[in-house]
Amino acid sequence: MVADGFARNHLIPKGLAHRATPKAEREAERVREVRHLQDVKELEVAQEMAGRLAQAKLAISARASEEGHLYGSVSAVDIQRALSEQLHIDLDRNAIDLPQTLREVGEHSIGLSLHEAIPASVTVEIVAEG
Repeated sequence: MVADGFARNHLIPKGLAHRATPKAEREAERVREVRHLQDVKELEVAQEMAGRLAQAKLAISARASEEGHLYGSVSAVDIQRALSEQLHIDLDRNAIDLPQTLREVGEHSIGLSLHEAIPASVTVEIVAEG
């Protein structure tokens, strides 16, 4: 709660607050219910996706030296593209927890942010081209 004058002169005119009428309270409750249903649906989708990713292994080919060092690097965008092409999972690149690009041939476990309640990861195998 805030002072009446502050609400009347500042918050309400700027659209930062509304009067607590019975109609507004019903609307707020409806919005909370819709948001809860969306959260439940997102959680179910994230759980299903985490199950698919736990068994998956992405293969990414890149040019590398004989010692296994990549001439370039594998970034979150490359992993995002591989997820889309190989597993048909569209994921925002910001959901891929890659602190730095991958520069070595081999297997790497990459963390994913599907939902705050569900930890997920995918194995990325970088293989040398040709």
